[in-house]
Amino acid sequence: MLKSKHFFLLPALLTLVAIIIFPLIFTVRVSFSSWDVYQAGLDYIGGRNYLRVFEDARFWESLLRLSAMSLITVTLQYVLGFALALAVWKQLKGGRIFRVLFLVPMMTTPVVMSVIWRTMLHESLGPVNDILSVFGFGPVPWLSSAAGAFISVIIVEVWQWTPFMFLLMLAGLVSLPREPYLAAAIDGAGPWRTFWQVTFPLMAPISIGAIIIRLIEASKIMDTVYVLTSGGPGTATETPSYYIYIRGLRDFQVGYSAALSLTYLVLMIITLTIIAKLLMRSLVGKDA
Repeated sequence: MLKSKHFFLLPALLTLVAIIIFPLIFTVRVSFSSWDVYQAGLDYIGGRNYLRVFEDARFWESLLRLSAMSLITVTLQYVLGFALALAVWKQLKGGRIFRVLFLVPMMTTPVVMSVIWRTMLHESLGPVNDILSVFGFGPVPWLSSAAGAFISVIIVEVWQWTPFMFLLMLAGLVSLPREPYLAAAIDGAGPWRTFWQVTFPLMAPISIGAIIIRLIEASKIMDTVYVLTSGGPGTATETPSYYIYIRGLRDFQVGYSAALSLTYLVLMIITLTIIAKLLMRSLVGKDA
């Protein structure tokens, strides 16, 4: 028998069902249908959409591309964010001003930031190439070459989300106990040794949480690619999210895009779980 206090959970439960559980179940059902631009319906076709996913080289290429992109961006964000947090934590002169300035990119929406960077990286009109020309470098095809476009997406992602990593790492540093540092000072440990033997181990749980959060967000890169490169040139910067968008909302292959989405979701859950366990074992030194 439900007690009266359980009814207070009903609004949250209904919201969960409405925005998560029902769409997920419906997506599973759609993934087993041939719903497309020619025929809108839930006719059952078995696992043909999933067989098509495993034969879709473009999807798997986008997945590998995203893996490289996420690894590079999150690594750079972590290193830069940690370094900036350490600088502010050590009472760098003007630290309060830097705290505000570091958060400005994160407070700007990704679409607006991508539009600004697309203008800055324009091959002939952008100020970035103008600055490079002062140092004797020719115009770089930032958005018209495969390598340039890939690097451009990484630059924008690092610029936008390093402040997020900085904020988490600074919060962790501020909360660290002082006793280990006093003991290290008594033992005569220098700054470098103190960092590796005291600060870094103490920050390991926070580092793992920050890295996993950013990997989850990086796995959903869509708006930056959409605005900055549109997945191009060709498919050089196409991510799974953008490819699913193309199949589902541009080509209107709803059944197939649902199968792509679920396959991608399962792969991300498995991959991120494995990464979290490996990070726990390597940084914390115990099983997750």
